[in-house]
Amino acid sequence: MSAPGSTGNVIAAICSFFVPGLGQLVQGRVLSALLWFLAACAAGAITWVLTLSLFPFGWFLVSLFSCINAALYRPPLR
Repeated sequence: MSAPGSTGNVIAAICSFFVPGLGQLVQGRVLSALLWFLAACAAGAITWVLTLSLFPFGWFLVSLFSCINAALYRPPLR
């Protein structure tokens, strides 16, 4: 069983830092991975439009939250 801070969660967190949702996909959470990736795309597009493409930081913010989510994931007890 993986717990927060385990090797699998650290690897998933690193993956999610570069591509939001990739860490969740590594953990086997397909729906969560898809939602994180779509959120990153939407946030990146919105901040790109709002800042006139000078500093689209939305993707980075979502990737940080996705990274934290992957690192702290604890699978449900069976």
